[in-house]
Amino acid sequence: MELEPILSKLKNHTPKILGSEKFSKYAVMVPLIEKEDGIHVLLEVRSLELRRQPGEICFPGGRIDAQDLDEKAAAIRETVEELGVRNEEISNVLPLDYMISPFGMMIYPFVGYIKTPNTIVPNPSEVGEIFTVPLSFLIKSEPEIYHIEFKAEPEVNFPFDLIVGGENYNWRTRGIEEYFYRYDGKVIWGLTAKILAHFIELLRL
Repeated sequence: MELEPILSKLKNHTPKILGSEKFSKYAVMVPLIEKEDGIHVLLEVRSLELRRQPGEICFPGGRIDAQDLDEKAAAIRETVEELGVRNEEISNVLPLDYMISPFGMMIYPFVGYIKTPNTIVPNPSEVGEIFTVPLSFLIKSEPEIYHIEFKAEPEVNFPFDLIVGGENYNWRTRGIEEYFYRYDGKVIWGLTAKILAHFIELLRL
């Protein structure tokens, strides 16, 4: 192959995360509402009828669909569907850092303000209940952090003879941090807690 077509292909390439086309892509919303004692973060308890993670605490969100204009549009659509509010009731939708999970997911979180929380009517097929946590509590509270290690386990027919060290190859271990918040008998953990901790950290900067 000649140099010119190689350079031409590279010049027309827009870099992205390698392998990202295989990732499942999700968008979530961190909804803010105003109550008598200030700004609160709204969270959902997933319906017990759901097949995936029933009863767990999360933010409104879900998979980005082909008809969504972009990640922000997906986060707004999911919030509308799950909380029963209208698009125009959600304002000041701003992005947080997106995340890549070890389980093949890319998550795009946004913060948005729901102007009229009294209009919220949760979708019972997805949402068991909703509750709020005062932002003041979260700013004063540090999350509990625990560590999980993943062990490398090559498949049975892995070609050890092709790598230096063979079966004694020193695989790197992969670890993740799991975040936990406790509030009023509720436990917020996992990716939801990690997104929440990131949001709070931005407010402290």
